[in-house]
Amino acid sequence: MEILIPILTLGVLGFLFGIGLAIASKKFTVETDPRLDKIVGLLSGSNCGACGQAGCFGFAEAVFSGKMKIDKCRVSSDVVKENIAKILGRKLEKDLKKIAVLHCNGGSKVKDKFVYKGARDCVAANLVLGGQKECVWGCLGFGDCERVCPFGAIKMSGEGLPIVDKDKCKACNKCVLVCPKKLFTLVPITHPVYPVRDYEITGKIGDVSNGVYVACSSYDLGKDTIAVCPIGCIACRKCEQVCPVDAIHVIDNLAVLDYDKCTSCGKCVEVCPTKTIRKRE
Repeated sequence: MEILIPILTLGVLGFLFGIGLAIASKKFTVETDPRLDKIVGLLSGSNCGACGQAGCFGFAEAVFSGKMKIDKCRVSSDVVKENIAKILGRKLEKDLKKIAVLHCNGGSKVKDKFVYKGARDCVAANLVLGGQKECVWGCLGFGDCERVCPFGAIKMSGEGLPIVDKDKCKACNKCVLVCPKKLFTLVPITHPVYPVRDYEITGKIGDVSNGVYVACSSYDLGKDTIAVCPIGCIACRKCEQVCPVDAIHVIDNLAVLDYDKCTSCGKCVEVCPTKTIRKRE
């Protein structure tokens, strides 16, 4: 009898607490719009964070509230994005597709200035005198970008340089953020056939997957750059002189492209004496 009373007491208390929780869950429940659930269901569920939100549900909430464009999801296909737009009754506003591009082609062509025996990590190596490479601006080759890419779009080559697969790259920006030398940028893989001002009139878009880019990030004087890297920009300005649309200029000893103007004609590629200006393969 002495054991039975505590058991009954606990049983009654448990029953009462259960009823209280059930009432509270009904009373304080937060109703969600069924359209939000549909949007979440259409997303991949990878929670990669490439959109800048805390996972797919965070992205769905941001899109639903109008704080973020549907096209900001790097993973979803065009079909999925169109379906989300239909659910919300909006027009899908698409951004020009971009991919990550490495502005360096030194790699094994650039000698080491000392023997580095620390962690095989670009960020760690960069803390030691700016890294082991003679070119202080160039790629250190330890593959932080490869490890951080959530889509497997970056692989290290035999020359110690990251190679970007344009078909896998989602322009998530993670390689841009992790590189201590700031060697990656996101550039358009498709952009207007003509300069932007003409595109606004004609609406013509061309595939420039072999678009032009500058494979160097050195701001040193030409003679200092070429002393450590045979394929660096020497600021000769030949690219400036030959460009028919005024899309490239040498700024602080480095050729810089304006992708709003560039038509990927390739004239700058042809005249570059060090082959620093290239076309994506």
